[in-house]
Amino acid sequence: MEHPERLAEDITAQGYAVRALLAPEACAQIVALYESDRAFRSRVVMARHGFGRGEYKYFSYPLPAPVARLRNTLYPPLARLANGWAAALGQPQQFPENLADYTARCHAAGQNRPTPLLLRYGPDDYNCLHQDIYGPLVFPFQVAILLDVPERDFTGGEFLLVEQRPRMQSRAEVVALRQGDGVIFPVHHRPVQGARGYYRTVMRHGVSRLRSGQRHVLGIIFHDAA
Repeated sequence: MEHPERLAEDITAQGYAVRALLAPEACAQIVALYESDRAFRSRVVMARHGFGRGEYKYFSYPLPAPVARLRNTLYPPLARLANGWAAALGQPQQFPENLADYTARCHAAGQNRPTPLLLRYGPDDYNCLHQDIYGPLVFPFQVAILLDVPERDFTGGEFLLVEQRPRMQSRAEVVALRQGDGVIFPVHHRPVQGARGYYRTVMRHGVSRLRSGQRHVLGIIFHDAA
């Protein structure tokens, strides 16, 4: 990834970063995978679980080449930032330099189901605010990549981030994305500098109601599921 130091600055300053990650052709190729079940291990209909409306599918191992490549490329700079955040919060956990070692750690702990996923939203679909935690081991960052063109393929469906600050009102952010853009954001919390050192703020994310069309998103999560 270009300018990893700038990536760390953006995420630390505002709680997320947006980067162009996929060309339109690659977006279309990933969207086309949704029609085949061979690439996936399971399908989830959100309304059945109270998650919102819409559906998504979890990829199976081996991951499709573009998904695996993104996961492996994005992990190292985010692992360095994750270690800095852990130190700021006084946490002993250290993340290895490469994804293969971290995946081996997840599997040794019984978290061996892949978590990258492909989401599909139609008219009136939405995703409730949530966190993607699948077991005791949690890598603190994840990525959501928009695969369609806003205002052409769909309307509405904005990506939402909400930060719950201690003893303060929650702060909401609507993140504007173009096709191929990925928003990189915390899974569950982030450190914020205060007058007495760093404190932890809780993060949740979701998607607002789609007004028309169809919206696909590739989710890259780095810890596997139990």
